[in-house]
Amino acid sequence: MIETDLIVILKMIIIGLVQGFTEPIPVSSSGHVMIASTILGLGEQGFTFAILTNTASLLAILFIYRKDIARLAVHSIKYVKTKDENYKSDFRFVCFVVIGTIPAAVLGVLLNDYIAENVSMTTIAIMLFITGIALWLIRNIKGVKEESDLKLKDAIIVGLGQAVALTPGISRSGATIISSIAVGMKQDTALRFSFMLYIPISLGGVVLGFSDFLNEPNKAELAIPYLSAFLATLFMTYFAMKWFMGIMKNKKLGYFTYYCFIVGALLLVFF
Repeated sequence: MIETDLIVILKMIIIGLVQGFTEPIPVSSSGHVMIASTILGLGEQGFTFAILTNTASLLAILFIYRKDIARLAVHSIKYVKTKDENYKSDFRFVCFVVIGTIPAAVLGVLLNDYIAENVSMTTIAIMLFITGIALWLIRNIKGVKEESDLKLKDAIIVGLGQAVALTPGISRSGATIISSIAVGMKQDTALRFSFMLYIPISLGGVVLGFSDFLNEPNKAELAIPYLSAFLATLFMTYFAMKWFMGIMKNKKLGYFTYYCFIVGALLLVFF
């Protein structure tokens, strides 16, 4: 029994590491969690597990961007109070984040159950190929737009990109970064906008799923495995995000194209 429990904990840690590593990078964390769960013989992970690991990734991203979030919040409040033009750019950026969140939030509520019930390894493989092709197409685009240059249509386009990423195999960070670069954003702006969009959509998922977490019938039995996965996800997301920020800074985004093609091909062959 002890050995079995240890094996389950180890498997949960591995799943947490996979979630944490793939959440920030453009390769689809949900698709990789499904792949890892299948390989490890754990089957499909429940909604409670998804909420826990998503919360861990969210906390890591919030910590990394804590200074940007504080600045945006303070400047937006000051702009609303004073209409001082010095704060207008940050206020507009926050508005665009809210607007960009709407498509994924609406489609997530309407289609989440349908998507979850109609996803296969073949679907994930095809979506990875699509992600890889899109990454290849934008790999050399040198955008010029900074946060102050963003327009309403940019936020809508990137928001639609995030909505497309509801399908496992389409990376959320990949879809938002690709669409951000496609509309002309600089890579550092695209990265920041992508993960500012991630915060409200992820927070919304946590809030909506909290009741399911409270009603989980096996909380006591799963406490240690889930806590292990949570901590693994938390720390791995932090380090993966830092690593990915370096990748973006060095403009090596195209490398992920090869990875998506390789994993997609392996899925078609072995699954």
